[in-house]
Amino acid sequence: MDYAVLVASAVCYAVGIVAQSVAARRAGHRPGAGLGLLARLATDRLYLLGFAGQAGGFALAFFARASLPLYLVQTASSSAIGLATVFGVVVLGWRIRVGEAATLVLLAAGLVVLAGSSAASVATDLEPAGTVTLAVVVLGIGLAMIPAGRTGTFLPAAVLSGVAFAVVAVASRSLAHQDLLALPGNPLTWLMLVAAVLGQASMAVALQRGPAAAVVATADATTIVLASVTGITVLGDHVLGGRGPWVAFGLAVVVCGVLLLGAQSRTGATRLAQEAV
Repeated sequence: MDYAVLVASAVCYAVGIVAQSVAARRAGHRPGAGLGLLARLATDRLYLLGFAGQAGGFALAFFARASLPLYLVQTASSSAIGLATVFGVVVLGWRIRVGEAATLVLLAAGLVVLAGSSAASVATDLEPAGTVTLAVVVLGIGLAMIPAGRTGTFLPAAVLSGVAFAVVAVASRSLAHQDLLALPGNPLTWLMLVAAVLGQASMAVALQRGPAAAVVATADATTIVLASVTGITVLGDHVLGGRGPWVAFGLAVVVCGVLLLGAQSRTGATRLAQEAV
């Protein structure tokens, strides 16, 4: 059941990538830190559809984090960029290059390795010092968005988005096993929501400045690495006995696959965005 939830989460994220990238590009380029752009996009129905996809993907991933390790949930979520490519090929008839097909196989192989090496577990509760550390990181993201919004390249904003979503992943892993009715009273819940807003704002800026595939790949790779390391070292994510090296290998394969697919910049989201401009 948990794996079915992960698949549904990835599908929702893929829909969000496509819709948000089109909406962000047709909004026009204006200098800014990102929150202003996010406010303008809030009136765009297509962007709201994409946001709904992101929100649905997050909700499903949140429940999956209650029992599955972060390294598996985050890599599964990153497969959304591959699903966007598959959607374009199967439904819209786009042509796929050999390199792109090989990269999709690479992503799938990495996910299979990680799924076969993971062990279900409930996360260790985050200590107060850990919550303070996350708060400092969120504050740093907010401040860094100002210069990132003034640059002409997507990279700083995409990296900031990835860091913000890593905070969301770590916080939600700690919260997912708790009573849902008690979440509003937990400071970590509000910290998670602030990080999610900053991540969305940074992503919107990055999508204006670069190909959707490259933007999402950069953000995903950043989130996977930061969240996975934190999950294993701080939150007590479990690995099946003797399969630690396989987890490291699977993570490396997925990160490389995501970055390769992003470098090719030919996902369905990218092409849709180019046609909408």
